[in-house]
Amino acid sequence: MTPETIRRAPKAMLHDHLDGGLRPGTIVDLAGEYGYGGLPTSDADELAAWIRRGADRKSLELYLETFAHTVGVMQERDAIVRVAAECAEDLAADGVVYAEVRYAPELSTERGLTLDEVVEANLEGFRIGMERAGAAGSPIVVRALVTAMRQAARSVEVAQCAVRWRDAGVVGFDIAGPEAGYRPTLHLDAFDYVRRENFHITIHAGESFGVPSIWEALQWCGAERLGHGVRIVDDIQVQPDGGVALGRLAAYVRDRRVPLEMCPTSNVHTGAVASVADHPIDLLRRLRYRVTVNTDNRLMSDVTLSSEFAALDEAFAIGLGEMEWLTINAMKSAFAPFDERLRIINEVVKPGYARLRSEASRVVAAGV
Repeated sequence: MTPETIRRAPKAMLHDHLDGGLRPGTIVDLAGEYGYGGLPTSDADELAAWIRRGADRKSLELYLETFAHTVGVMQERDAIVRVAAECAEDLAADGVVYAEVRYAPELSTERGLTLDEVVEANLEGFRIGMERAGAAGSPIVVRALVTAMRQAARSVEVAQCAVRWRDAGVVGFDIAGPEAGYRPTLHLDAFDYVRRENFHITIHAGESFGVPSIWEALQWCGAERLGHGVRIVDDIQVQPDGGVALGRLAAYVRDRRVPLEMCPTSNVHTGAVASVADHPIDLLRRLRYRVTVNTDNRLMSDVTLSSEFAALDEAFAIGLGEMEWLTINAMKSAFAPFDERLRIINEVVKPGYARLRSEASRVVAAGV
C-alpha cells in the first residue's frame, strides 16, 4: 500500500488523547497568549523534537511527564476549544471518518474551570472542527471519552460529569495514568455508577502492567474495551510447533470479542514492546482477537493513524483487506449508537475500500 492509499482509506480510531495531539505551533501560541512560562523553547519545531525525545524513554511514567506542557496551555476555555477543533481537523485530513478522543477534565481546572466547563469546551471544539472538516470535503464524526486520572481521587465526580454530557457528544468513561500502584479496582465506585447509568466503560489496562490489571478491569470494573491490552499475550503460549495455547483470560477476551485498543508506536516508546515488528498485534490479529489500531498520542509519538497502518503494513504486510477488517473492528467496537455505527460502516467504510480496491485493480490491469 502506498502512503496516499493509506491516507485516503476511511479509518476509525478509538484511542487518541486530546492532550497528546496538539500542534506544536498551537502550544507556542497558547503559551504566549495565556502566560504559560514552562516551555523549554518557543520554536515550534524544536519543541516538537524535545517532546518526542522526552516521550521515547521506554517508560510509561517518563512518557507521561511530557504532558505537563500540553496540559499547561489547556487551562482556559478558548484554548481547549481551539485544541479540540484542530484535533478534529487533523484527524479528518488523515482520512479518519470516526474518532473517539479522550481527555481528563480534571487536568484543566488549575485556573478555575469546572469539570463541566472543560467538557463543554471540548465538545464545542469538536463541533467546530467537524464543521470545518466537512466544509473542506473530509467529513468526520468525533465523539468524546471523559477520563479520570487513576492516581487522583476524583473518579466518581468525573464519572458523574461524563454521564451528564452523554446526550451532547460524550460516549463513555475511562481511567488513565500510571498503572503500577493504581489498580482499576481503586475506582470501583465510579465504575459501578457508570454501569448503573447504562453508560460505556473503557479502561487503560495491560499497558505497562500485566494480566492482573486486565482481569480486574474486566471482571471487577466492567470494562467493555481495553485501552492497549497488550499484555494479554502474557496469557498466550506459542508452542515450538507453531501451535497456540490460550490461558483462561486470553480465551475469555477472544471469545467475548473484547476490543483491544492497540497503539503500536506508543507501546514501543513506553517500553511495552521492543519494536513494531515485535508487537503482539500481529499474533493477536492472526488469532482473530477484536484488534483495533490507534495513535494514543500523535504529538508525543510523532504518528498519525495513517503512519501506524503504514508501519503495520511494512512489518506484517497487512494489505487493504486487513486494513478494512481492522477499521470495521473499530467501528463495531465504538460507543456511538448502533445505527450510527452501521451507517458509517455501510455508507463510508465499505464503499471507500471498494473504491480503493477497484483503483488498484485498474492499475494492475493497465500494467499488464
